[in-house]
Amino acid sequence: MRIDGTRSHDRATELLLAYYAAFNRGDWAGMLELLADDVVHDVNNGPRESGKAAFEAFLGRMARCYRERLDDVVVLVSSDGSRAAAEYVVHGEYRADDEGLPPARGQRYRLPGGAFFDIRGGCIARVTNYYNLQDWLEQVSG
Repeated sequence: MRIDGTRSHDRATELLLAYYAAFNRGDWAGMLELLADDVVHDVNNGPRESGKAAFEAFLGRMARCYRERLDDVVVLVSSDGSRAAAEYVVHGEYRADDEGLPPARGQRYRLPGGAFFDIRGGCIARVTNYYNLQDWLEQVSG
């Protein structure tokens, strides 16, 4: 199916695919361009953060501690393009100690993940990420 960009649903789909493509390239600036200035980020098993500066700090920690690639990305978008969900498989390497987590020794991991989004004015206004932390802990602690 060709996305022609004339429907909100299509534009939201393209937005999220661009977001995940930027993630896989490690293009943090490209990801930030797709976010609303007041973006809300619900970190998996963590606090709710608000604003691009907080999201940029999160990406900095991710870049320091992890190397990840997302495969098998599936995006689902509401008909009006205001809400969306994505499911994917994370392929990663734990490269540097992250606060409150086990020591990093280059452990590799693979786990399913997902996210929910609010989309406003052609930008991502909310990102809520989910993955099974217990599964990840077992993989990096073993």
